[in-house]
Amino acid sequence: MSTTNTAALAAAEKKPIFSANDVSQQAEAFLATSAAWLTSHWLQILIATGIATLIVLGLHLGRRWARRLCERSPGAVDWRVVIGRAAVRTNNFFIVMLAAKLVGDTFAFAAPPKEVADTISFLWTVAAAFQVAIWVRELILGGIEHRTSAETYHGEALASAMGLIRLLVTFALFAIALVVVLDNLGVNVTGLVAGLGVGGIAIGLAAKGIFDDLFAALAIIFDKPFRRGDTINYDQTTGTVESIGLKSTRIRSATGEERIISNKNLLDKEVQNLTRRDYRRVKFVLGLVQWTPVEQMERLPEMLKEVVEACGKTFVRAGFMTFNTSSYDFDVEFDSPEAAFQPFFDARHQVGLAIIKRLDDEGIALAYPTLTRFNAPEDADRPGAALPTTNSSGAAEGSRARVP
Repeated sequence: MSTTNTAALAAAEKKPIFSANDVSQQAEAFLATSAAWLTSHWLQILIATGIATLIVLGLHLGRRWARRLCERSPGAVDWRVVIGRAAVRTNNFFIVMLAAKLVGDTFAFAAPPKEVADTISFLWTVAAAFQVAIWVRELILGGIEHRTSAETYHGEALASAMGLIRLLVTFALFAIALVVVLDNLGVNVTGLVAGLGVGGIAIGLAAKGIFDDLFAALAIIFDKPFRRGDTINYDQTTGTVESIGLKSTRIRSATGEERIISNKNLLDKEVQNLTRRDYRRVKFVLGLVQWTPVEQMERLPEMLKEVVEACGKTFVRAGFMTFNTSSYDFDVEFDSPEAAFQPFFDARHQVGLAIIKRLDDEGIALAYPTLTRFNAPEDADRPGAALPTTNSSGAAEGSRARVP
């Protein structure tokens, strides 16, 4: 290779892709072409400008109507309001470029030169990419608000989570819009997309615990297994939900202490929502003394049903359950018609006392723990013979015999 060619290649390698001289020349060429086009097509340009103005005015009227729709329903967050909020976020640059694009493509009688048409197409791509990102962000955030504004949910977790949700959604959507714009400029975005993917994976692994609890909080928002004020039971803990945060849920137990558990750990457990019960079931176990007549035990389920229904509660079942060491055990089950704890407590008290009174009236005794001791009488012919007696405390006993 000659010295001249080598020098030329070296000079070409050192030459910048876009020099100031090239940019100046392109700008001068664009201005000269535009001036010639304006001079030769001024009437068509005026007509196109008038059409574009009408389009801009129409879009502004639509945006104003959307704003009034939002103001008309300040408290409600239904889908009409969500779409209205997205329409209000339409910016003026997008409106102008939409009008220019429509006039340039649909009404192409102005015959713009290639330089002008390419400029309009590029600006339209930039405006459309970022405007779509704004619309999608508003629809996503509005959908979350609509989901959490139902009557069965207070949405308190959304108040603390909305800032982070907005940040994550905005970053993701505008990153996609930037990649689209760069791709339309002819830039190779493969490396950028790969870099964003690797960076996202690294951030996700570094903050895995935080994101686990955050997504668990979002699951509570959307799935709604419980809300603030509900009484729930998990593991061996029962308490009232006081707040649902980004990372943890605070529960006030029945004994007064505040328990804090991470959202992920809470959802990994079986959670019983006691507040959403339609009723509370009460179960009593009645131990009858073992000398209770069989006839009375046969009539006992019907008697218990009468007692429960007389107290205004819903009878479920009653009957013999098991043979105990010192009693025959019967169980009775009935429902308190309200899910709240205080009516359940009062129903248990009322029915319990009514059962005791009815058993006393029927002469049916309840058993209690007894101890039977067998003592040999003095005149027994063989050791170990015994006759039990019962003292006033209920324990069967006898006098100790002297056994030869």
